[in-house]
Amino acid sequence: MSAPAFAPWQRRIYAQATAALDAGRLGHGLLFCGPAQLGKRAVAERLAQRLLCRERDAQGEPCGRCRGCLLLAAGTHPDFQTVSFILNKEGTRLRTEIVIEQIRNLSERLALTPQYGGAQVAILDPADAINHAACNALLKTLEEPVPGRYLWLVSAHPLRLPATIRSRCQRLEFRLPPADEALAWLQSQGHAANAAREALDAARGHPGLAHEWLQGEGLKLRRDVGADLAKLARGDASALEVAQRWVGDEHAELRLRHAADLVLAEASGLTDPVRTRSLAAWFDRANRTRELLRTTVRADLAVVELLMAWRPDGARAAGGSRA
Repeated sequence: MSAPAFAPWQRRIYAQATAALDAGRLGHGLLFCGPAQLGKRAVAERLAQRLLCRERDAQGEPCGRCRGCLLLAAGTHPDFQTVSFILNKEGTRLRTEIVIEQIRNLSERLALTPQYGGAQVAILDPADAINHAACNALLKTLEEPVPGRYLWLVSAHPLRLPATIRSRCQRLEFRLPPADEALAWLQSQGHAANAAREALDAARGHPGLAHEWLQGEGLKLRRDVGADLAKLARGDASALEVAQRWVGDEHAELRLRHAADLVLAEASGLTDPVRTRSLAAWFDRANRTRELLRTTVRADLAVVELLMAWRPDGARAAGGSRA
């Protein structure tokens, strides 16, 4: 298994972790935290490979050829496990939380003697998805560390974890890199400078998001959302038709994110306090609607209500005729 091509911010965290590992200061529990899509899981997996490799090179890096490395690459290493969302009891869809049975199974496996080398590694991702009962079971595992057993938590929302769990983990925090570093990395991924700059601005300096949007339709969606908001403000489109289009595919949440960001950008350039307060209120409402989309609420109705609040003539029925 060849070494991943880490971005500069990933290399910094990996170097920090390997220094602690080589010095014997790497704790039983690690919390890889920071914004989503900065490569936390990739760094955790590379660190696990370093621990489980049986023939590391002179720099301590995994060889990629030993039995441990080959088993890890195949996803069958008995001393490595990941915990994430599993199917519900009916087997119809993935659960939205990590449950206590998963943590109990994790604890039981960590109590076993490692089959290769002297270490076992478990990665819990996303750690903030554990429910209350699972949290209590996880806390017990963290409080009773066994030498050579490593339990690593990956989270983009670490504050959702109880303080008792966070306090028992060493923290490896990923932060957004400087703009010039992020831009250079985007260009190294094959993106043109102008497009990379536009995407990075739109993503508020987040290179992972910018890269994803440049690879897909993220920036086009953003432009379309801006055009839709302008049409709504002029009365050239109805809230109902726009809402149905926004929730008609898997990009509803991204459209709402773009809408909130565009409104925030508009508000930052205003001097009219009344309009600024109005935009700020709509920004908050858009983000609340994003959260609602993760529940069982009808997405089209929630978005219609949001878009009605955007229109100057918001009291009109959502399905009313165009102006």
